[in-house]
Amino acid sequence: ISAIVPTLTVDDLQKSITFYEALGFARKMRATGEAVAFFDTGGTVIGLFPWDQLAADAALPDQPRPKTFRGSTLAWNCSSVDEVDAVLDFAISCGASLLKPAHKTDYGGYSGYFGDPDNHPWEVVVAPGIEVGDDRRVHLPD
Repeated sequence: ISAIVPTLTVDDLQKSITFYEALGFARKMRATGEAVAFFDTGGTVIGLFPWDQLAADAALPDQPRPKTFRGSTLAWNCSSVDEVDAVLDFAISCGASLLKPAHKTDYGGYSGYFGDPDNHPWEVVVAPGIEVGDDRRVHLPD
């Protein structure tokens, strides 16, 4: 399997770059300038790309832009309930919006949601059976 890079469409690339840098993600391949931005998130890489340009590249209409749930989320897996609370507070201090406060889940975990500057939803979660190692990577059982 090849490496997969989720790419988020954004309205204001510089604003989103500033936000993701504030979260502590390391920007890579800066040679791309303001055309596209890549961030090492520790276990994977995410890309940011202007909404209208990615729509054109994929031969899809740029409008209307949905203001509702788009059918996907990103997850920031944590190793404890306290870490979930700390990450949500940190993201909000960096400019995220709180979409759903942290709470106990019906599957025995604990999670909450924040939205990035373009309201892409991020779940911050600790879940039974999903280990976050000292390497900050998710380790799943077989």
